[in-house]
Amino acid sequence: MSLTLTTPITGGAQTGLTTPTYTISADTPPTSSGKQYAVTALGGTQTGVDTSSSVSRPFTVTLQRPATFKSLGPVDPVTGALRSVPRNTFSVIVRKGVTPLAGQSPVVLLAKTTIDVPAGADVADAANIRAAMSLMVGAFNQVSAGLGDTLISGVI
Repeated sequence: MSLTLTTPITGGAQTGLTTPTYTISADTPPTSSGKQYAVTALGGTQTGVDTSSSVSRPFTVTLQRPATFKSLGPVDPVTGALRSVPRNTFSVIVRKGVTPLAGQSPVVLLAKTTIDVPAGADVADAANIRAAMSLMVGAFNQVSAGLGDTLISGVI
C-alpha cells in the first residue's frame, strides 16, 4: 500500500483550535524519494493560523523513504552473527512558517519524525514494526494538545 495523504486531514486536538482540518494538495517534494503536500485551506476554528502555504510561510508535510534501500550483509562465518545491521531511514517532516517577533520576517518551524528500520526486519519481524508505528501514532494522538502546550510553555 502506498503512503498517500487524503484531504482533508483531521488535525489532533490542540488548545485554542476547535475541530481543526487541513485541506491539502500535492506539492513538489525536495527529493524524488518522497511525497509532499501543501496546506491550501483550513477548517474548524483556528484563530491566528495562516490559511495556506506560501513561499515565505510554508505549511507542508513531506513523507520520505530512503533513496536507496539497504539490505543485510553476510553473517560472520565464524560467529554466525551479523557483522552489521544497516538501517533504512523514513521520515515525516512538517514545515510551518511562524513569526518570531511581531513585525519580523517569518522563520520556518521544522517538526521531524524519523524512523530507522533495521534492514531485514521488514521481512523477519513486520508485526513488531507495525506495533511500533501503532504505538507512536497513538501516543502522538493522545498527547497532541499536551505536546502543543509544552512547546509553548516549556513545561513537560
